[in-house]
Amino acid sequence: MGAADQGLSDDEVRGIREALAAGRKPKVVFTAAAGQIAGQLGQVVELTDPSGSDEFVVVRFGRDELPFSPADLAVAPRGAGRRQAESKAEAKVEPTPVEPVAAEPEFVLDRVPQPRREEPTVQEESKVESKPARRAVKATKPKSPSGLTVTLAYAEGEWTVAAQQGGKVLAKPYVVKPAEALRMVALVDVPGVHEAVEQILAAERADAERQAERLRAELAEIEARLAELREAG
Repeated sequence: MGAADQGLSDDEVRGIREALAAGRKPKVVFTAAAGQIAGQLGQVVELTDPSGSDEFVVVRFGRDELPFSPADLAVAPRGAGRRQAESKAEAKVEPTPVEPVAAEPEFVLDRVPQPRREEPTVQEESKVESKPARRAVKATKPKSPSGLTVTLAYAEGEWTVAAQQGGKVLAKPYVVKPAEALRMVALVDVPGVHEAVEQILAAERADAERQAERLRAELAEIEARLAELREAG
């Protein structure tokens, strides 16, 4: 297997990234893994995030800029662009001129002279048909969307919901009612989660009942004090 069929190594990818940072566009040659465009030359114009897709090397090929994987490419040898340009130069074929055939004089004895007949001049033309070069276009694979994470949390007596897609925050934690949180948890068919939520709700109900009892006791004291003041008046 030749060097042009092995693809780009990690060191070569780093070298291309440094060349792009310096304002250069390194030349590469397509390997057999690229399909029918193998052996053709291109220019690297960008390196995208390798974690998003294996095809993160953006190559300018003709008028197109398409993403490829490192296995599809190899570093172009020196002078490859000049040699390929010379091999693609079209040879100009000029038509060979054909001299017209001169008519010879005709001698007639004892008869009426016949009109002279001339042989038609035949010209050969060499035609060179230029066929448009076929340009292979590699289909771009659509990138899959980043994962979506929705978090339901409970802390300090409040239920909150937050949402995040990849590194982007879609919704910061906001407070929801316990009934809404319970409906969300009901969608998760995990017994341990249901038991934990029931314990939290039971503790909240007990705390609310204690506060209600304390308020009722305070209210009873205030009403008794008010009744004494009315009687005294």
